[in-house]
Amino acid sequence: MDQVNLKRLAKELNLSISTISRALRDSYEISAETKAKVIALARKLNYEPNLYASSLRQQKSKTIAVVIPEIANNFFALAINGIEAIAQKKGYHVLIYLTHEDFQKEVSISRHLFNGRVDGILMSVSTDTQDVSHIEELIQRNIPVVFFDRACESIKTAKISTDDYKISYDATTHLIKQGAKKIAYLSISENLSIGKSRMLGYSDALMANGFRNEDNLVINCNNNSEDNYSIIRALLASDDRPDALFASVERLAITSYYVCNELMLDIPADVKIVSFSNLETAPLLDPSLTCIVQPAFNIGKAAAEVLFKALEKPGIDLLSESLVITSEIIEGRSTAKQIKKKFAGYI
Repeated sequence: MDQVNLKRLAKELNLSISTISRALRDSYEISAETKAKVIALARKLNYEPNLYASSLRQQKSKTIAVVIPEIANNFFALAINGIEAIAQKKGYHVLIYLTHEDFQKEVSISRHLFNGRVDGILMSVSTDTQDVSHIEELIQRNIPVVFFDRACESIKTAKISTDDYKISYDATTHLIKQGAKKIAYLSISENLSIGKSRMLGYSDALMANGFRNEDNLVINCNNNSEDNYSIIRALLASDDRPDALFASVERLAITSYYVCNELMLDIPADVKIVSFSNLETAPLLDPSLTCIVQPAFNIGKAAAEVLFKALEKPGIDLLSESLVITSEIIEGRSTAKQIKKKFAGYI
């Protein structure tokens, strides 16, 4: 029996070997009809690509890197699943690098990738990233970089994100409609583009509904959980405490739950809470958390698709491949409107 390789597939379908190869890599240059024929025959003959030989011929590592600030955040875990789905389809390996919200570690990882260890990079930057020279150097070395979720606006490349401004505007408006009069915003970073968009959505929604923007209601948190606990506790223990919290990331919402429990504050009667969160257990919290749910899997998938387009067609305008994917608000009891009940007296 003849060996099942690209040459045999090309012979049986009367196509060139290069066409077969591009079809198996899901190249945009090959029609959907041709791809379907090639894939069907490959499956029928149990064709297994020689990824090692292919990478040597192309001088590619057949590996992409994913650089993220943390893995505990459910958003990034889901985004990685989306990235993996595309990478496996393309016959690529995925290396995960964690910066732990440390800018210097992000720089170190980037320099580690300068030597061609990977063919492309998907990145979500740390909260402290302002100097972007390490990312610019990667691009200068012809290593394509695609941002997802957290991006550097000054870098001219694809940015795959959600509608942070609009959904934050809608979430703030939701709190107001539920009766909130004094809404605090828990910020994680003023440097991040998503942080700026989310805060602006919050601010504009307040103004549109006749509320004043008060500087003391924008609470700057950080990456230290103990610090954040103290900051939020001081806010909610004050005589002039807010009656609603908008958490820019889910870990600040969870910390707020712990603080409310310690201070014996009722959610939502005393404090309403809404947060960006992809936490699967959000409905099981007591009370269930009102979440701004980002389409994390689809964001990861879209980012990977753009990166592979760049790998298959070097020189494309990556900036034009930027994409904004819509988030949604899933309402829980943490923002429920409180209705005062009148009880008849008994004699």
